Amino acid sequence: MGLGEGGIGGGGLIAARAGMRMRTRQQYRTMSRMQRRRSYMADRMGVRQDFSQPGEQAEAQAPAAAAPAAQEPDYTAELEKLAKLRDEGVITPDDFEAKKKQVLGI
Repeated sequence: MGLGEGGIGGGGLIAARAGMRMRTRQQYRTMSRMQRRRSYMADRMGVRQDFSQPGEQAEAQAPAAAAPAAQEPDYTAELEKLAKLRDEGVITPDDFEAKKKQVLGI
């Protein structure tokens, strides 16, 4: 019995290697599908930290740091508008103070 003759199942070494290659590909495809599903569900639930790269975390934190700076002019513009209304007599000083505390979150 040589290499090309095969045994009980037939096919020999080449068939065995082809079978192993097919099983390996199927395993890879299955694991890839499972990882995509986990990533999809993690994204939907908002907990995608296990598959993210270290660089992605820094990029995600950078826009969060810029957001408070963008809100700062909104406070000042709102307060200026309220002060103008107070000076014109449209709102009372008490209303201005109450709104100012609300805008500033005091």
